[in-house]
Amino acid sequence: MTEVKGRWALITGASRGIGRLSALFMAEQGCNLVLHSRCAEHCESILEEARAKGVEAYAVSAELSEPAQLEKMLQEIDSRGTQIDIILNNAGLQIAYRTDYYKTPVNDYTHSFLVNTIAPMMICYHFIPGMIERGFGRVVNTTSGIRLEPEQAGYSASKAALDKVTVDLGSKLEGTGVTINLADPGWCRTDLGGPNAPNAPESVIPGIVVGAFVDDGKSGRWFGAQDFAGMTLEEAVAKAQSQK
Repeated sequence: MTEVKGRWALITGASRGIGRLSALFMAEQGCNLVLHSRCAEHCESILEEARAKGVEAYAVSAELSEPAQLEKMLQEIDSRGTQIDIILNNAGLQIAYRTDYYKTPVNDYTHSFLVNTIAPMMICYHFIPGMIERGFGRVVNTTSGIRLEPEQAGYSASKAALDKVTVDLGSKLEGTGVTINLADPGWCRTDLGGPNAPNAPESVIPGIVVGAFVDDGKSGRWFGAQDFAGMTLEEAVAKAQSQK
């Protein structure tokens, strides 16, 4: 199992929900944190909790639908001299639920793709070359299992595109010490999932981050977080590494 103590992880969407839970879990493993939200002030409480666990942590901000803001955020991380070893691309946007899906507007697609596909991949492209040079890196892109719902076309299409580019990029990483995989939290009672979802947010741990701890060099896998609910991290890693 990969040791993350003393390494640096960038977690997007870290101020609440699954991103917040992931950040606290990583801090418990001794991982230092760069925590992203749309407004840095939103991360004040999670920064306090993380630092209380004995790790270093700081916040960055960007509206992920604005490429210029994203680039500014990446440059800020670079300027601090932080070597990102782990990326948890958790931030995501479900723009609308269109009951009259034949009237889905163009913006449902363009905005969803900017946040759910383009932003996480720009983050990957920025940091993975450095990971390859150092011989270590873990990337987990959060996806969705939504199928057969044209009511959520922009969201589901952007996540399907993220799946595609993640798997394709993963095919180039064999033997580099860097892996990139996908994690699906399932339908959870978060701001995005709503109050009627069947799963508590806490059920995603450790499955949502298991890709950061696998140590078999494989990329392009899809991990369903609910398949690991109730497991210890060690049990989850063993199950994850048994997947082809």
